[in-house]
Amino acid sequence: MDQGATGTTLTNARLVTPEGTRVGWLRCEGTRITDLGTGEPPQPGGARIDVGGRWVLPGLVDIHIHGGAGAAFTAADPDRIMAVVEFNRSQGVTSVVGGLVSASPEDTLRQVAALAEVADAGEIPGIYLEGPYISASKCGAHEPALLRDPDLAEFDRIVKAGRGHIKMITVAPELPGALDLIRAATAQGVVAAIGHTDADYAQTRAAIDAGATVATHIYNQMRPLRHRDPGPIAAVLNDERVTVELINDGVHVHPGAAQVVFDAAGSDRVALVTDAMDATGLGDGEYTLGKLRVRVRDGQATLVSTGAIASSTIVLPDAIRQAVRNVHGVSVEDATHAASAVPARALGLSGVGSLAPGHRADLLLLDEELTVAAAMHRGSWVRSL
Repeated sequence: MDQGATGTTLTNARLVTPEGTRVGWLRCEGTRITDLGTGEPPQPGGARIDVGGRWVLPGLVDIHIHGGAGAAFTAADPDRIMAVVEFNRSQGVTSVVGGLVSASPEDTLRQVAALAEVADAGEIPGIYLEGPYISASKCGAHEPALLRDPDLAEFDRIVKAGRGHIKMITVAPELPGALDLIRAATAQGVVAAIGHTDADYAQTRAAIDAGATVATHIYNQMRPLRHRDPGPIAAVLNDERVTVELINDGVHVHPGAAQVVFDAAGSDRVALVTDAMDATGLGDGEYTLGKLRVRVRDGQATLVSTGAIASSTIVLPDAIRQAVRNVHGVSVEDATHAASAVPARALGLSGVGSLAPGHRADLLLLDEELTVAAAMHRGSWVRSL
């Protein structure tokens, strides 16, 4: 399905738009969506493709991902970074933010610099730092020895190494200096996220008031919700300023708990993420996440040392399918919104995340089973029907 010199028109499509699903057509020229509508399209030149009533979604946006296809962003190697990016594009995940885990100061700067080169080339929209300023008691798959208290001088070095591409950093609000770090991040255009934390409700509220606007993979590695000690979960769900990440793989969060998130926050504040590691797309075996060994069995990743759940092995279309099938009340439109427009807005990414004229021609086609049928990136098919 090569795009003609004067564009491509998809017909007989179920278009998932910001206004809802419409059956009709969508036209791309060059790297952009130029028009869409219902019924029969006009008769411009170029390729005309009947997609057979398949769902046509905007290219998905994963703001919390660490690897895939046997590669990880921590490799600090442009070829390995692009292996993750290209694998995701083939799955219709056309915007992936390069996610790092806690590392030494030297390794962090090296990894950030490598990702910044790829971002300079326009291949990724930015860089995400999950740590190192997180709680040792809620560190999950982060090496405890690499964690440290927030350090404004170090953060400034990281931002400079990122050359304007640092998009988000996760911070535990209860750590000494956390609120100052959140304020500094916000002042430099970096989204501050609350996660890997044992903060109580008041400490979490203080972080939000200081400028934090995202909750990192809600439920996972957070103080649990209790009726007299609501902690960060209640704080972020109750506050309309916060976008809530959700790893919806059926492992990290039970569908009933996922429904609570959608019911409390609404699909306009839920960002589906994968937290995926290098094993994604490869099957069972032993892998590494940062410096830790991870075993994948039946698609579930756990630390070899402790058995704790580590990253996931899904791609974002899997999270959409899981939501629609198993989370009560979540429609294809809701799940699509949570995997595209919401994460794009949370990180200030423009021109992606919705089917709209002028937006990038990033598309994901799903069949009746909500499995990937085709994908387009910047007007070129990376996976054909």
